[in-house]
Amino acid sequence: MKPESETTDRKWLSFILVAVAVIVTIAMTWYARRPIAPKLVTWANVLSEARTGGYHIITTEGLAEQYSKDPSVMMIVDTRQEWEYRTGHIEGALNFPMESTRWARWRKADDLKGLLGSNLDRSVVFY
Repeated sequence: MKPESETTDRKWLSFILVAVAVIVTIAMTWYARRPIAPKLVTWANVLSEARTGGYHIITTEGLAEQYSKDPSVMMIVDTRQEWEYRTGHIEGALNFPMESTRWARWRKADDLKGLLGSNLDRSVVFY
């Protein structure tokens, strides 16, 4: 028969382990479901990032004019989900659904490289 102090010690250890497991579960659940406020993006942020990345920003009017002159010099990529693409899209646009998480975008990076191809002289428009 085990001494009473050893049994009490085991009960306390079991209690502590269960309490830690419950606290960790609650913390992980909160972390996974915590509200995340999206960063407020301004037009100045967009222009700054475009300059940093070497991108050229054009207006909607400029895009429409360029597209109406010669649509073959540009690739238009619709980044909405497939069902949204099927409800209507710009003529000639390719569908490449982009998800908002970094992990999802990282997973699809190789697919995007394949879609874009090797022609670096054409304009690529994402919407």
